[in-house]
Amino acid sequence: MIIDVHTHAWQYPDHFTDDFRAQGRRAKGGGDLDLTVTLDAYNATGGRHADRVVVFGGKARLSGLWVDDDYVAAYVAQDPQRLIGFLSVDPTQPGWQAEMERGHQQLGMKGIKLLSMYAGFYPHEERLDPLWQYATDHALPVLLHTGTTFVAQAPIDCTLPRHLDPVATRFPDVRIIMAHIGHPYEGEAVVVARKHPNVYTDLSALHYRPFQLYQSLMLVQEYGIWPKVLFGTDYPFTSIDASIEGLLGLNRMLDGTALPRLQETQMQACIERDTLDLLRLS
Repeated sequence: MIIDVHTHAWQYPDHFTDDFRAQGRRAKGGGDLDLTVTLDAYNATGGRHADRVVVFGGKARLSGLWVDDDYVAAYVAQDPQRLIGFLSVDPTQPGWQAEMERGHQQLGMKGIKLLSMYAGFYPHEERLDPLWQYATDHALPVLLHTGTTFVAQAPIDCTLPRHLDPVATRFPDVRIIMAHIGHPYEGEAVVVARKHPNVYTDLSALHYRPFQLYQSLMLVQEYGIWPKVLFGTDYPFTSIDASIEGLLGLNRMLDGTALPRLQETQMQACIERDTLDLLRLS
C-alpha cells in the first residue's frame, strides 16, 4: 500500500496573486511557472500507484495564495474512495474558525493544513488554541509546511519546527505532520518528532536535493525515528515515480565512499507505511 500524504489542489494561476507568480518565476530563474494540477496528470506520473491520497489547497493572504475549501472538496469528489481532503485556514484573517468548522462539518474534510510561514503566524500562538483544541476534540490531523520558501514577505522564523514543541506539549493527542522534514532545519524536525509520540514528518519534495535528503535521513536513522517518517510527494512539484526513484537511489551516490548507508528496508517501509492508521484516518 502507498499513501501519499502531501498533494495540492488548486487552479493555477487563479488561486495565486501576480506577486506570488512573479516571485515563483524569479526563484525558478525566469521563464514560465506552471503549477497546473489535475487528477489525470497526477495519476499519469505515478499517482495511479497510490492507494490513498491526502489533498489540500492552502490559505495565506500574506503570500498571495488562497484556495477555498469548496474547490478542494470538488477535487476530492472526483475519486472520493481514494482522495482524502484536508481543509485550510489562515488564522490572521477574520472568520477562520467558522471556515474550519464548515470545512470539517459540512464539506467532510478529514484534517487541517496550515501555512504558518506563508500566512505570517506562529503555530504556538494563543489565538490558535481553538484550532488545536478542535483538532483534539475531533481527531483531525494537522499538517504544516515547515522549511524554506521563495516568497520574500513570508517570515522564515514562523516555519521552524521548534515552534511545534510547545504545541505538542499542550495538545499531545493531535497528530501533527511537519512537511519536508523541516528543510533546511531537519535537525529541529527530527528531535521534535522523536520527543513527541504523535508528531511525524514527511519527506515530500526533497529527492531533487539528493545529498541534503541523504543527510536528513541519516539524522532520522541515527536518532531512530524512521517509523515517524511519512511518504509524500508535494504534487505538482514532483511525482510518486520520481519520489520513489530518488529515495531508493540515494545509496547509489555513495558508491566508492566510506559514507554510511541508509537502511534499504527502512526506506521501503517508509514508502509502504500505513499512514492512515497512524493519523487515525483509517
